[in-house]
This record gives sequence, C-alpha cells and structure tokens, in this order.
Amino acid sequence: MYDICTIGHITLDKVVTTKSVKHMPGGTSFYFSKAIQQFDINYVLITALAQSEMNVVTGLRTDGIEIHSLPSEHSVYFENIYSENQDYREQNVLQKAAPFDVSVMPAIDAKIYHLGPLLSDDISVDLIKSLASKGLVSLDIQGFLRYVENKKVFYTDWADKDEALPYVSILKANEHEMEVVTGRKDVQDGARALADMGVQEVIITLGSKGSLIFKDGLFHEIPAFKPSAIVDATGCGDTYMAGYLSKKINGGNIEESGEYGAAMATLKISSSGPFSGDASSVEEVLTNGIAERFNVLQFGL
Repeated sequence: MYDICTIGHITLDKVVTTKSVKHMPGGTSFYFSKAIQQFDINYVLITALAQSEMNVVTGLRTDGIEIHSLPSEHSVYFENIYSENQDYREQNVLQKAAPFDVSVMPAIDAKIYHLGPLLSDDISVDLIKSLASKGLVSLDIQGFLRYVENKKVFYTDWADKDEALPYVSILKANEHEMEVVTGRKDVQDGARALADMGVQEVIITLGSKGSLIFKDGLFHEIPAFKPSAIVDATGCGDTYMAGYLSKKINGGNIEESGEYGAAMATLKISSSGPFSGDASSVEEVLTNGIAERFNVLQFGL
C-alpha cells in the first residue's frame, strides 16, 4: 500500500524566448515527484512517455523515485513561445502521448491517487471511478480544461465534470480554472459550486494571495509566505500539492497541510527548476513566516 500514487505524463517542454531556446522535462507528475522525493512518503509515479525520453525516468529513479513507465509511441511535447512581454505565451502541442485508462493500469494500491492530466483526454472518467473505489482521488484540474486544435492549446469547460467530480475527493484549481468550470468569479462562490458538484475538499490557489480551502461547509484561508526572491513560478502549484498531500498523509489538519504546501511553493518560486529543498528548509519558512505574521497581528509591524 503506497501513501500517494501520482498518475500523469512527463512532458518534453520547448521554451522559446527572444534570447534562447531551451528543452526541459515538465508536467504535473514531474514537478510533484521532484518535490515529494525528500520526504518520508511511500510514493510511486505512473507515467507514459516515448523511449526517446526514458532518460528522464532514469534520472528520477536515480533520485530514489519509484516509477511505472507505460509504453507510448510519443511523449507529450509542449512548445511555449514567449515575446518580450513574458505575460503573453503562445502554447502549442507538437505531440501527444498514450492516454491512461483502466486497462493499462498496473495493480497499485494507494491511500491517495493524485491525477495530473495535461490535456482533456489524458485520463478517462472510467479510471477516475475505478481509483475512487480504492482510495481518495486528488485532481489538479488544469489539464481537463485544455484542448488542442491544429496544435494550438485552447481552454474550455470540462465536458465530463458532472460525471467525474462526484468521484474526486480533493480538487485543486487556480482562480481562472475555477471560473471556467463554475462560471463564478467570486472565489468562495466558486469553491461552493465545486463542492455542490460532489468534491469533498476544494483548494483554490491564489498566487501571492495564498490559497482558499473549502471543506464541510467551512472556509480556511491559507496565507502565502514571502519568498526570498521571485525567480521561476513553473511547478509552484504542483509543489504546493506535494506539500499539502504529504502533510495530510502524516496526519496534518487543513491549516497545517495548507501552510506546509504554501511554504514549499515559496521555496520553489525562489529558484529555477523543480523544488530542491528538504523538510528542514520547509520548517524554517514555516517558523519565520508564522513569527512574522504574529508580529504583524500583535504590533502592526
């Protein structure tokens, strides 16, 4: 029995800027796995990618991550093209990998199955239902809102949400994704709407404003911690969820789990590439951040 099993594709990412062209691995499963490897969690990753990218799997295994790699003719290949204004990004999908379905799943039991789809047809509803019969399903909803037309990525509502969401115990979305799925701009209204669709625990990430967690009719506001620098936000949401779920597995309540995820995301954004900290560095952020929050509340500093 594993604590957490992540299911999702590792991508080949091509990042084009006015100054350089870089190739790097990516995807929810990659950033989540790199973030959780330093912690005392019985963890396994199920992914699918082409033989040409198996060096990424080899590297993760060398880091001590257990992986079941399913065969695929191609790997997911994202091309991200940035102009001088890096707030604007053109995103293309040059290749897609084999989808995940019940028939291809290895016999793995876990307390939590964390799903990281990158495109709308990555993970079948039948698989979500099957996993929910064995453990808690945690979902990063982003990929289910992406569809590809002529290699271009577009965002739209998830067609299967009414059928699938009652089987999702924990759902993570950012403000934009929440609005696409629910039609609500207000964060609390959106969280309630997702809960009404069947989700037990709704996590809305709000960037520098922290996150909001809704469960059993109660809202929990989780503040963000101040980073030492803002260097690279890629994978921050995946890092947050790695911290949240790892703390939850070890008995943390919602506030403790949310703050742990927030601390890990703070460390991640302070450096380029995937999370590279450990438990002591997370505890340091938590200690300093909570002390600073106490001073602000008590003394108006």
